[in-house]
Amino acid sequence: MSHHRLTPNIHQQKNQLAEALNALRTTLELPGPFPEDALREAKEAVAGHELPELDFTHIDFVTIDPASSTDLDQALFIDRSGAGYKVFYAIADVPSFVAPGGALDAETRRRGQTFYTPDGRIPLHPEVISEEAGSLLAGQLCAAFVWEFMLDDAAEVSAVQVRRARVRSRAKLSYHGVQAELDAGTAAPVLQLLKEVGMKRVELERLRGGASLNMPEQEIEQLPDGGYRIVAAPPLPVEDWNAQISLMTGMAAAGIMLAGKVGILRTMPPPDEASLAHFHRQTRALGKPWDGQMSYGEYLRTLDPTDPRQLAIVHSAGMLFRGAGYTPFDGTVPEAAIQAAIGAAYAHSTAPLRRLIDRFVLVICEALSNGTAVPDWARQALPSLPAIMAASDQLAARLERLSLDTVEAALLVNHVGQEFDAVVISGSKASRNGKTANGKNGNGGASTRAGNGSGPSGIVQIAEPAVTARCPGELEPGTQVRVRIVSSDIATREVRLELVG
Repeated sequence: MSHHRLTPNIHQQKNQLAEALNALRTTLELPGPFPEDALREAKEAVAGHELPELDFTHIDFVTIDPASSTDLDQALFIDRSGAGYKVFYAIADVPSFVAPGGALDAETRRRGQTFYTPDGRIPLHPEVISEEAGSLLAGQLCAAFVWEFMLDDAAEVSAVQVRRARVRSRAKLSYHGVQAELDAGTAAPVLQLLKEVGMKRVELERLRGGASLNMPEQEIEQLPDGGYRIVAAPPLPVEDWNAQISLMTGMAAAGIMLAGKVGILRTMPPPDEASLAHFHRQTRALGKPWDGQMSYGEYLRTLDPTDPRQLAIVHSAGMLFRGAGYTPFDGTVPEAAIQAAIGAAYAHSTAPLRRLIDRFVLVICEALSNGTAVPDWARQALPSLPAIMAASDQLAARLERLSLDTVEAALLVNHVGQEFDAVVISGSKASRNGKTANGKNGNGGASTRAGNGSGPSGIVQIAEPAVTARCPGELEPGTQVRVRIVSSDIATREVRLELVG
């Protein structure tokens, strides 16, 4: 793990950083406080909430999330069943708190999802729901959509049912804590089975041609003294295994809706030939050629992001994951129903506290699974959801990038004139219009804030502090270089680098 922090005793810089981060809320027109009528509806919904009659409180559910999370969407329990497994996956029953057509419903449609800022979050639902009554907190009696899976010995789904039930989580676990227990051999049986099932589901993903990027993510953490640091680390294995249960549920949701001919899918086309050809060239140039015999998903799982050249390949692979969207349908099954990176039909269904669309998918799946009518309000909303989610996703992506830019600039203020080792994750010779020869922005998704003109340049990743920025010069992906911090401005988020030697 790599991290670096803003020097805590420089009061002025802290104030500049706080002001710059706060300004993002205005610049991006992020949602403010909930309207009074929406808040009133939320409080009334909690006060008058009724739990489902079906009682699953005897099941020893646990939640696994980042340690600081309080908006807990999912809880799981896994047991052996003959040569296979039985998986219970509880998802927070958010629809039971949101009246269709009301003020809260309208406000959640305006927001689309929870937005995460360095100094907190802007929730999709009022906290009385998202972090209290609607959250699957340990020890709390909750309403949930409980997915019940029967798996064979290879962890392939043989049967699935989804019902509304009352549940009570036994423990709130963290990814780091669970990973430590699994590594030490002291984990509870449910966690050992999560690893067992998760690894088998990873193998099934490989067999169906699914793909995922094991890219180290940059996350902003707020420190107790008010400063910030950026943490860059690859996902823990348990995060992958836990994600496989969520993916399994999303695939089951898609299957239920396709069989019922009503719903909304998360779709993504396969990579086009030009992207695949470019990726082939990149892997050859970086010394770990993809022969095309194995699927690109299988190939990506062989990469080690701690190796500079392979890290550059991981970043380059982003071109293979484009065009994701939402496809609603009612009465006619869509022809393009596959999410190519998953290698199957898939639907968002496991994060209703934090993502709007899941609320509708859960209600539709529960109705179809139990042979009851899909509510009209859910059906009628389907055509409008893709535009709502697309706008929300774009806003969330801008917020994440600009937040990182701001904190990165703050981290480098005290290092102007200093030199650092860095890895080139993308490189290009820019043309006069500032784009690469193939017409694509050559920054691999990183910010262009460095403002180094339209000459040859590339994106470099400094390990310590964990910063990614544009640097001018002839840069070859996968190589290690030495860079100097020329300037760093918190207010403008502009970082200027130069090559050394």
